[in-house]
Formats: sequence, structure tokens, C-alpha cells
Amino acid sequence: MPASHTIATLDQLQQLFGPVGQASLRKETSFVPPEYRRWIEVSPFAVLATSGARGLDASPRGDPAGFVVVEDERTLLLPERRGNNRIDSLRNILTDPRVALLFLIPGVGETLRVNGRASISTDPELLDRLAVDGKRPQCVLRISVDAVFFQCARAMQRSRLWSDATERPAGVPTAGEMLQALTAGGIDGQRYDVELPARQRATLY
Repeated sequence: MPASHTIATLDQLQQLFGPVGQASLRKETSFVPPEYRRWIEVSPFAVLATSGARGLDASPRGDPAGFVVVEDERTLLLPERRGNNRIDSLRNILTDPRVALLFLIPGVGETLRVNGRASISTDPELLDRLAVDGKRPQCVLRISVDAVFFQCARAMQRSRLWSDATERPAGVPTAGEMLQALTAGGIDGQRYDVELPARQRATLY
């Protein structure tokens, strides 16, 4: 590949993509506000990303909706269920506590992203609290939140991942509702949601 075609500096990268939209900047928080909490409580599935001495890992996590507990606005609890005992993610956390979570909800185009730092707990009270059908998790990840924000629906629209889904689950806030709350009304949520489908169609590719 010719060197002239390789992006090697931040300046080149920013020139390629242009400025970040205000909504994309203002949707990020350093804690879990009520709108994002509702999102996490309805999600039955997440991808956990970690990094460590042996490399990177991204692995699925799933349970009945709300399996990741919002302990408070800066703490999440993620139960670690029985698996194949590779413990790739847990090995990584022991050497590098930084983690990222990507939450999905069937039928919803947006996803929710959380960046934070995790520790591994075997506190009996936590294990009992997060048991399912009387079976305790092996351990619990206690995640201190650094950043939370939602991702737009374009990837889901391009992939048609939820093309067979019927409707958005009740109680899951829309992109506009989240932005209006996070900006204290600075962004008109209703208008944002009305204009969003056309904007996404126009910018899908």
C-alpha cells in the first residue's frame, strides 16, 4: 500500500472525517444518568472488551434483561456465569482493569457504550444477590464507570440485524429523549427523533 494512502497522524484522521457533531459530544457522561440506567436495565445482552498481557478479548455476556445491575450512578455489577473456564477476560482484568461494554436491546437500533475499570469480587452477599434459579455466579465484576454514551443506529440499519424484530420495547428511551435529558433541554428531543430517520437514510453510506 502506498504510504500516501496511509493515515498516520491525528491531523490526517480529523481531516478525513471532519468535525464531531454537537449531539455526539454532548451525549457522553462520566456517570449513569436515569435515561442510560433504563437502557441498561432493559438490555439482555452485552459485549465485554478487555486488554491484557496476552492480547485483546471481546466476549458476549447475556442473561434475562437487567442482568447488569446499576448499583449507583458510577458503579455497575456484572455477574460472571459458568462458561468454558478460559477466563480470558478475567485474566486481562487482573493486569489491566480497563474494560468496555457494548449493550444491545433486540429491536433497538441504538447501542449503549460504557468505559470503565473493573475489579473481580467473590463477596458472598453479591453472589447470592445475583444468583439465577438458585445458582450463584462464579464471581462478580464491579465496574467503576468512566464514560457512558449511546451509539447511533446506522450500524444496525446497514446490517439489518433487527430486521425481523417487531417493535421497540416499552420504556426504552429514544435517541431524542436521551439527548434532551442529557442536555437539560438544549436539544429538542421530539424534533430530533422526527428528523432522525431521514438524516440516517441520507448518511447511511
